[in-house]
Amino acid sequence: MAVIDLANPTRFLTLVNRVLPWLAGATALVFAYGLYRVGGAPDDYQQGATVKIMYLHVPGAWLGMMAWGVMTVAALGTLVWRHPLADVAGKAAAPVGAAFTFICLVTGALWGRPMWGTYWVWDARLTSVLVLFLLYLGMLALYWTAEDPNRSARAAAILALVGAVNIPIIKFSVDWWNTLHQPASVVRMGGAAIDASILVPLLIMALAFTLLFFTLHFAAMRNEILRRRVRSMRMMQARGA
Repeated sequence: MAVIDLANPTRFLTLVNRVLPWLAGATALVFAYGLYRVGGAPDDYQQGATVKIMYLHVPGAWLGMMAWGVMTVAALGTLVWRHPLADVAGKAAAPVGAAFTFICLVTGALWGRPMWGTYWVWDARLTSVLVLFLLYLGMLALYWTAEDPNRSARAAAILALVGAVNIPIIKFSVDWWNTLHQPASVVRMGGAAIDASILVPLLIMALAFTLLFFTLHFAAMRNEILRRRVRSMRMMQARGA
């Protein structure tokens, strides 16, 4: 099957139905192995066992930004190339990305309390991630409240492109401003600043969360395609009546 064939929703559904069980199984296996490695990971010499919040917090942050990246590409597909599945991909990614961003904010607050003495500060990194979450809520509002699906698709695509400006702000906020949040520790010049005994379980959990994202995203895309088909059939029946 050529990649261009996936533009056909029927062929895409066929592929998803084949791949999804394997993807879900791989997600469960990697999560199980990741949790095993997290259980054996050492505590931090300063933070103690609280450092293990990182294994949820960091993947949540990465996937929250990655989901918006998926929505940005989908927005280009909607506005520029008119790809049949672009709006479906964007709409399916929005609630998943919002959930991961929410996990990032909640675990960050729980981690900040013992480290900073407070659940929240108006730090550049924290504030930009909160803005990302609010953008997700705006995206969901556009999709859930609009009466015209075509109009909501265009409006959501424009919001996705505008909101993409916030992604580099989140990434480089710790470099551009003096913040409480620690600087980049994994992806940085000179290599990771984390010991391998902590870094390896973190990367495994990041892979598990990434697989979970694609599992949920493909399942949501399948449900959205089927929902739109049901809606089209009902409209045809209403016109016939």
